[in-house]
Amino acid sequence: MADDWDDLVLDEDFIRSAGTSEPSARARMLAARWREEQPEPQPWRSEEPPAGWFFGRGRRRRWRRR
Repeated sequence: MADDWDDLVLDEDFIRSAGTSEPSARARMLAARWREEQPEPQPWRSEEPPAGWFFGRGRRRRWRRR
């Protein structure tokens, strides 16, 4: 019995041509959360660096040649 899947080639062209119709898990989670309560507006840039900022002034001083 011949199978319809025998002639199918799953190469890169096939994969790239496939359309996506399902949102990511993160997008679904945020959509569900935002349905209950709208998010507060966030500034585009913050005055403070993010927590755990790697490139601080103290670190630059240690690596500078004298």
